[in-house]
Formats: sequence, C-alpha cells, structure tokens
Amino acid sequence: VFCSAQGRSGFILRCFCMRLMHLGSQAHFCGETVTPALGREDLLIVLSGSGETASTLESVKSAKARGTYTIGILGNLDSSIGALVDLSIHLAGTTKLCRESEPQSVQMSGSLFEQASFLLLEAVVLVLYQDWIDMGSVSPLHAVIE
Repeated sequence: VFCSAQGRSGFILRCFCMRLMHLGSQAHFCGETVTPALGREDLLIVLSGSGETASTLESVKSAKARGTYTIGILGNLDSSIGALVDLSIHLAGTTKLCRESEPQSVQMSGSLFEQASFLLLEAVVLVLYQDWIDMGSVSPLHAVIE
C-alpha cells in the first residue's frame, strides 16, 4: 500500500500509513527515501481536498502508468485527481478552493476536510484492527519503550 498527500493532508495520511504498518501491511509514503517503486499488484491511496495538488496528481499519474489501483479521498470530485483515480471517496468539507458549494465554517479553509479525513481513516483502522489483530493485543510492530 502506498500513500500520497501534501501539507496537512499529508500529515493525516502519514498517520494512516503508520497504522497500516502497525497492522502488518507493507505500507509506504510516496516521496520518502526508502519508498520502493509502485507496481501492478499495489494500491495507491491519495488524500486531497482540492483534488488538484500537483505532486499528488503526479503520484496518481505514475501509478496509473504502472497499472496500480488508485483510491482518492477527495474534497472535490470534479478535479484532475478525481478524473484519474479508480475509486473516489468524497468528503464534503471546506477546502483551500473556498467554493460556494462548500459548507460554511468558522475554521480556516481545509480544516473540515482534514478533520473528516482523519476520522474516516481512523474508522478504517478500527475495522482492520478488529478483523486482523487479537483485540487487546499491541502490534509487535508498534514502537515500545522499555
């Protein structure tokens, strides 16, 4: 599993990528020095409120060229990334685009999308955790301080 996002979305997706690793998946974040190349049997998950983030879009293009399955978690389905990914998940919220169709919020633009993304991905982790790991056990891949 490969993950790609930038800015605050990148921080959120890194949390998810780490949890996938804790659950035993081979999970990598695009752009890191130890990240291998994408392949046909891989999955790329991207997170973008605008759906237009240039480096995230390039990750999707690269994945598509290699036959990698792609999932986009997006705040804007009518976007360059939305047009390319195999599966789109739409999270309605404020984005940096500040479109009139977005919900109103007293928070800075992007915050609602980012918060919704974190909650969605934590819910996915919970389901995977309940299915893959003995409940109550700590993953042997989780950092332990002795």
